[in-house]
Amino acid sequence: MREFRYRRLIELGIALSAERDHNLLMEMILLGAKELTNADGGTLYLTDETGCELRFEIVRNDSLGIALGGTTGQPVPLPPVRLFDEAGRPNHQNVSSHAALSGSTVNIADAYDTDIFDFTGTEAFDAKNGYRSTSFLTVPLKNHDADVVGVLQLINARDPSGGTIPFSSDVAPLIEALASHAAVALDNQMLLDAQKDLFKAFIQVLANAIDAKSAYTGGHCRRVPELTNMLARAASAATRGPFADFRLSEDEWYALEVAGGLHDCGKVTTPEYVVDKSTKLETLYNRLHEIRMRFEVVKRDVEIAYWKAVAAGGDAAALAEERNRRLAEIDADYGFVAECNLGGEFMAPDKIERLKIIAAVTWQRTLDDDIGLSWEEAHRKPAEKAPLPATEFLLADKPEHIIAWDEPTLGEDTSRGFVVKPPPHKFNLGELYNLSVGRGTLTAEDRFHINDHIVQTIMMLEALPFPKTLKRVPEWAGGHHEKMDGSGYPKGLTRQQMSVPARIIAIADIFEALTACDRPYKTPKKLSECIRIMSFMKKDNHLDPDLFELFLTSGVYKQYAEAFLQPEQIDEVDIGQYVKTAAQ
Repeated sequence: MREFRYRRLIELGIALSAERDHNLLMEMILLGAKELTNADGGTLYLTDETGCELRFEIVRNDSLGIALGGTTGQPVPLPPVRLFDEAGRPNHQNVSSHAALSGSTVNIADAYDTDIFDFTGTEAFDAKNGYRSTSFLTVPLKNHDADVVGVLQLINARDPSGGTIPFSSDVAPLIEALASHAAVALDNQMLLDAQKDLFKAFIQVLANAIDAKSAYTGGHCRRVPELTNMLARAASAATRGPFADFRLSEDEWYALEVAGGLHDCGKVTTPEYVVDKSTKLETLYNRLHEIRMRFEVVKRDVEIAYWKAVAAGGDAAALAEERNRRLAEIDADYGFVAECNLGGEFMAPDKIERLKIIAAVTWQRTLDDDIGLSWEEAHRKPAEKAPLPATEFLLADKPEHIIAWDEPTLGEDTSRGFVVKPPPHKFNLGELYNLSVGRGTLTAEDRFHINDHIVQTIMMLEALPFPKTLKRVPEWAGGHHEKMDGSGYPKGLTRQQMSVPARIIAIADIFEALTACDRPYKTPKKLSECIRIMSFMKKDNHLDPDLFELFLTSGVYKQYAEAFLQPEQIDEVDIGQYVKTAAQ
């Protein structure tokens, strides 16, 4: 018997070290102790976060058929045992609290024949259930720091015939050894859970910071993981079709949660004024104000020229007519420049030619523009200074508007598989250059910096020492701007080169962006319109067609809409026109 107990203790110790499921671990502890002592019942308590109470985690009693807590899914409806009274005095009246406070094992032969501890609660339980709680073995669970993390209590040891006997003195050390193994296993698991919780909180803090950085991305980093999880659950629930074999382990589910939460972490490096660039001339401010003042100077020059000509004996009426014509022309030119700055209409070649004509208008600068500058700004200025007064153009692309790369761009790191080609300059702030942008407000340099967030994301994630269970996070998070035909970025991956989780995040990212109702630059789209746009993306081989069909047939699109869209956005969607039928 002793040999069996030692062998079983070793087996339990090994099993406890390997078990990662919290409920199973607790059950193994209690059931293993019951097996070693042939106890009829037992309770496992864990200390709460404050260290002031013992919570009932698992209760078992064979004779009464009680099985609560653990994997049963049935909560233990008993109040926690207080370790201290309201005055802060330690509670040594209860045997379990005494074991926790003293850190010592308590072996009681008969609870009804002792006045050391208060067993009135036990007696009331016995009376209610027709039971006799006799022998008790209560063992504290101490971790490697000798802190008590819980208490293991066994009730009614049984002899081979089933009769109740005291717990023998030679079995107590075995249970203490098991309790030591159990405490370390529980403590390790709680530490792992605490690390996971901390990492989740860090991800949430980072996501909130990214969303708060710009109103243009508000809530995106919070909603994409939610949608990712919904679609992944639908894929893992499939019993036939392309996802019949798609299953994720517990570790992979956690990795997917991490990848979804960190999929845009690289946006912390994207300049806010680029993300929020609402006009073509905007940097840290809208530079149209500078240009407007130049137009004002030119208008003053027209007025001054008029009065000089009148003073010189010119025809006042003819000069006034010419002055008024020129002032109206300048006003119209400024209105045109201001309209171009909004980026609302396509810049046809004739519009760009008109900008060039306007840009050629000159004015005189009489003040030194090389003083009062930062070192960086002064460094961009030409070495040769123009003598004053200097002739300036109404719109200009100057050398100091060019901001060079200060180091090789990450997009050029071909060893990592990046195919993103950076523009020649880090930024080009040229006024004519920016106003001539064909569509929207972003230059090629601006778009590069916005797109570069995914390169930064991959670089940041690959720099983290992820454990083995999270090694695929960079790949899963870094693929949401790739397209199934290989025309995406930053690596130009095809569908075959992407994992299912990466393709899932790609769909979640697009659908969230299309349906978002908190973007100041666009009105919220109807659900049906968003689905229609995604159907075009599927036809263009930009989205995974199988995932898009699952997205619709599983109802994930509607589930997400009901949770995150405004009621007025949700309309009827005829998914039949987007889903393949059996006949097709």
